[in-house]
Amino acid sequence: MITSIRLQNFRSYRDDSFEFEPGVNIIVGPNASGKTNLMEAVLVLCEGSSYRARDPELIKFKKPWTRLDGYFDKSTRSLKIEYREGSLEKTYLFDEKTYKRVGLDKTVPVVYFEPNHLQLITRGPDARRDYMDDLLARSRPQFKPLANNYKRTLAQRNALLKRGPGYGQQQLFAWDIRLSELGELIARARQELTDDINKNLSATYSQIAHSKTKVSLEYKSQFPADNYGSRMLSKLEATAQADFERGFTGHGPHREDFAVDIAAQPANITASRGENRSLMLALKVYELDLIERSRGISPIFLLDDVFSELDGARRKALVEFLKDRQTIITTTDADTVVDYFATGNHRIIPLQKD
Repeated sequence: MITSIRLQNFRSYRDDSFEFEPGVNIIVGPNASGKTNLMEAVLVLCEGSSYRARDPELIKFKKPWTRLDGYFDKSTRSLKIEYREGSLEKTYLFDEKTYKRVGLDKTVPVVYFEPNHLQLITRGPDARRDYMDDLLARSRPQFKPLANNYKRTLAQRNALLKRGPGYGQQQLFAWDIRLSELGELIARARQELTDDINKNLSATYSQIAHSKTKVSLEYKSQFPADNYGSRMLSKLEATAQADFERGFTGHGPHREDFAVDIAAQPANITASRGENRSLMLALKVYELDLIERSRGISPIFLLDDVFSELDGARRKALVEFLKDRQTIITTTDADTVVDYFATGNHRIIPLQKD
C-alpha cells in the first residue's frame, strides 16, 4: 500500500506531492492535467519502469533529472534518473539501500488497467503474447530470464539466417537445439497459465456480465505440449531453407497466439463491445488474484480512465472486486466514480490543467 508520493521533474510535474488512502483514491481533472502522469509515477516507483515510455521520456522537458519518492505501509522507495557526463543513470533507493537494478522481489505488486487493454481480444497476437508473458514474468521469478534468453537465442539464429545458407547453415543446428529447449519451457509455462485462468474465468465473467456463459482461453500452440521441444526442433530443421529466404524464424513461441471463446464462438470475431469489456474485467480480476497468490501481497490496482468505458452494471461488478484493495482511479468526471463507493471509503485528488 502506498501512502504518499513526491514527483520532481517527472513528466508534467515540477515538484508536487500527493497522499493516498488505503481504500479508493480518485484522481479527478480535465484532460492534460497530469492524471495519467501521476498514475504512471506510482507504477514506475512500484515496478521500476514505465509501461508506455523509455526512461529519458520520464524527465520533464529541458530538465537534467527526475526523482520519485514514496512512502509505503512498511517501507520507503526512491528512484532517480539523471544525466551524468552525457549518459543516463538510474538509481533506486529502497529503505536506505541503493540498487542499480530491480528484480521481481524488489517490486511492489501492481495491476494496471487502461482503455487500450479493452481491445486486447480484438488486436493482433503480439499484444496477447506480451500480456500473457508479462503475467508470467510478474508471478514467476524464473520466467523473465527465460524469456530474455529465448529472445537472445532467437536474435542469434535470425542473424545467421540473414547472412544466408552459405555462411550460416553449419552453425544453425546448435541454435535450433537451444531455441527448441527454451521454447518448450516457455510453451509449458504458457499452458500452465492458461489452465489456471480457465479454472474460474467463466464464473468471473458470468458475475460481471450477469450472464451464465461458458468462456474459455486457449493457448494456440504450434506443437503438442508433451513433445513440444522435439517437434519444434524437427520443424526448424525442415523449414530452414524457407527461414533463410525470409530472413527470420517462422516457428516457435514468438509466433503463437492466445484465443478466447464465448459460448464456443471466437470472441475476436463475435464478441460485442460489452462482452469484450466483461472479458477484460474478468482477466484483470484473475490478474489481481494471481499476483496476490504468487507474491503473498495484495496488489495496488490502478485504473486509468476505465470507468468511463464501462456501463453501470459493469462498474458495480468491478467495485465488488475492489473491496479491501487499495485502488487509484483517474477520471475527468468524479460523479461517474464516487457514487459507486461508500461514503468515507475514498479520497478525491483534484488536479487542475496547467
